Amino acid sequence: MSDHGMMEKEEIFSKVLRAGRRTYFFDVRATKAEDYYLTITESKKFTNDDGSFHYKKHKIYLYKEDFSEFNEILKEMTDYVVNEKGDEVISERHQKDFKKDDFDSEDHNSNSEPVKSAESFTDINFEDI
Repeated sequence: MSDHGMMEKEEIFSKVLRAGRRTYFFDVRATKAEDYYLTITESKKFTNDDGSFHYKKHKIYLYKEDFSEFNEILKEMTDYVVNEKGDEVISERHQKDFKKDDFDSEDHNSNSEPVKSAESFTDINFEDI
């Protein structure tokens, strides 16, 4: 088979989700038998000390026979997170006024070690790199 034929198989259907330093690639691909499956790739950008950067990638292969159960569990897990914590992001990275000490005292027992507050860290915007 020619290289062009392979390229057509690789680009059956794709979507990209950019999320800060992470990018998610959703790609429909074909098996040798011409059936379809899905790959989900997370690509995360890392900056080296010298200013250069590299990407780390993680890939999931999801086959049709697993779609239904995968969708059910994914929906159950995402619904659980939203029902328990709402859809607002709660973290030092996403909220400048987030205080980890306040969060820890509400949701964790008092035996845990003290944690530095968000004010003790420098805020860096990686989107500009």
